[in-house]
Amino acid sequence: MSNHQVPARRAAMLGGLLALAAACWCGVAAAAEPAPSADGWISLFNGKDLTGWTPKITGYDLGDNHANTFRVEDGILKVSYDQYKAFDGKFGHLFYKDKFSHYRLRIEYRFVGKQAPGGPGWAIRNSGVMLHCQAPETMRKEQEFPVSIEVQFLGGNGRDERSTGNLCTPGTNVVMNGKLFTPHCTSSRSKTYHGDQWVTAEVEVHGSGDVRHYINGELVLQYQEPQLDERDADAKRLIVDGNKMLDAGYISLQAESHPVEFRRVEILPLRE
Repeated sequence: MSNHQVPARRAAMLGGLLALAAACWCGVAAAAEPAPSADGWISLFNGKDLTGWTPKITGYDLGDNHANTFRVEDGILKVSYDQYKAFDGKFGHLFYKDKFSHYRLRIEYRFVGKQAPGGPGWAIRNSGVMLHCQAPETMRKEQEFPVSIEVQFLGGNGRDERSTGNLCTPGTNVVMNGKLFTPHCTSSRSKTYHGDQWVTAEVEVHGSGDVRHYINGELVLQYQEPQLDERDADAKRLIVDGNKMLDAGYISLQAESHPVEFRRVEILPLRE
């Protein structure tokens, strides 16, 4: 074999190895994307890690998972505060990477343990999922809540009635019973769920049209026309050409000082 044939052969071998590596990588990347089940539901949580999700915690940069607030253990996505000395207003949100408009979202959650030291009284056994969120990179570093529509999750205290699947509106408004509805939070018609039991929450979202909340299969709240509230400074800067309607946005899971667990987060795309 001549000397000039050796480098050529090595180059060919190297090219082949690089092509094989690229093919393997593409296969891994494709496998990492969630695939729909036979009935069309797509799991947004892989049960192993936070792939596809990015944390934004008040006072910290996007992507900084302060004190390991969001974690996956034993196949459960957990909001935990065991590494906090005090809550100190560190409200957190875990954003999924994609925007959605028309869909049905299904989440199984439960509250566990004790609230983080220094957490506000109203946040005991309190969490939620935020819909039609602003892009996480547009949030201010010190912003506590994304401009969004919140499906609020509340756990019972063992004594009193306390509905879940409620509506809260950080920087937003909705239309209810044909009128613009501006109160910040509105209770649903749900039952109270005490203790650490798992609860299934579903939300059916039709862009800027109808939104319905379901708890354990029961319709508990309904409204229409989610929109930006120009009275809110963070929402006002998101209004473009006077259009306040929210037709799509990101989904985020909430961390408000009480430990909460999620074992299912899945979505069913709907036709527009």
